Amino acid sequence: MTVEAATVTTDKRIMDLVSVQRLCNIWRMKGDRIVFTNGCFDILHRGHVEYLQEAAAMGDRLVIGLNSDSSVKRQNKGPERPLNDELSRAKVLAALRLVDAVVIFDQDTPLELIQAVGPDVLVKGGDWTEERIVGADLVKARGGEVRSLKLVEGFSTTALVEKIRRG
Repeated sequence: MTVEAATVTTDKRIMDLVSVQRLCNIWRMKGDRIVFTNGCFDILHRGHVEYLQEAAAMGDRLVIGLNSDSSVKRQNKGPERPLNDELSRAKVLAALRLVDAVVIFDQDTPLELIQAVGPDVLVKGGDWTEERIVGADLVKARGGEVRSLKLVEGFSTTALVEKIRRG
């Protein structure tokens, strides 16, 4: 989590790397199955919600790695992206009942976060093949599973931004 987000948020579900690692260890000791996914989640839409619902159904706890603003900018999603700042995006995700933890990460990939969380299930959207999913090898080596979920046709943030621009 960036320093700014850490000092501004009071939401218990938005946490830093050390806090989520501790919480995951507690959940694991209780026998909970931990699911991890990551992304920008710039404008939350139906595609995101259905994806997160499906991911959450694969376990007992859902942890989301959220790309920081600078991380999103490095992904070349466009000069205006993200449209919503990282704390706003984190608060929207944390408000969903099915989300147990949100961690903002600034790296180009969530590898460090995946190592810390040690998920039982690693999930990405259907536009990611298992071979391209960062951390897949680590999760599988621990006996976990890696899933690429089908995208909801017609719903993407990029398409939504284009639709808004066209009026």
